[in-house]
Amino acid sequence: MTALADPTHDRGITTLTLDSPANRNALSAALVGELTAALDTCAADDAVRAVALTHTGNTFCAGADLTAPPDPAAFVALMRRIVALPKPVVARVTGHVRAGGLGLLGACDISAAGPDASFALTESRLGLAPAVISMPLLPRVDPRAAARYYLTGERFDATEAARIGLITLATEEVDKGLAPVLDGLRKASPQGLAASKELVTATVLSNFDQHAEDLIARSAALFASAEAREGMTAFLERRDPEWVL
Repeated sequence: MTALADPTHDRGITTLTLDSPANRNALSAALVGELTAALDTCAADDAVRAVALTHTGNTFCAGADLTAPPDPAAFVALMRRIVALPKPVVARVTGHVRAGGLGLLGACDISAAGPDASFALTESRLGLAPAVISMPLLPRVDPRAAARYYLTGERFDATEAARIGLITLATEEVDKGLAPVLDGLRKASPQGLAASKELVTATVLSNFDQHAEDLIARSAALFASAEAREGMTAFLERRDPEWVL
């Protein structure tokens, strides 16, 4: 069974849909591999002006699949591929986004979320940290907000996500809100889009090039720690970890 639905195409926009309901579209090795391959296909197709990334079910992405996690380097490569793709990637979010899913979202160029969306950086509650996803997030998210949500793991809504720069647009109707965005992309030339995207992603790409190796190692060390094992075990067993006061 695949973790990604068959792509659909509409006037230059190719939609890639995360479709792994069994694990709430968590970042499994299969999903990371399939999404990377689909983006490569889009990059090589002159008929694709932009990519829309959306999901089935009530969760955009639940973060890392703790039962079948991807190689950290592969996940970093996926986020970097989104940022470096010469075509805009637009996220359409109508559900929940957790942990590593925020890295996927942060790598996108434009994003819209509806009233049923919610967001949380839950890593600290598992004995982990938002290490590799910091590369697309920290250049874009308000520093004070990043400090709060990195440290507390609190849940916040689409309005707050837009205020802090995590997403572009909070809207009552996601498709209606995205309509002028997609129309604008259809009016832009392929060369104009690619050159313009280079300008707005330069800082994020530099972050990947400077820090990826260190953050991958840091993430691996955290995942291998005793506290993280307790945190992930507690999560899977649906209980509080031993450090909760």
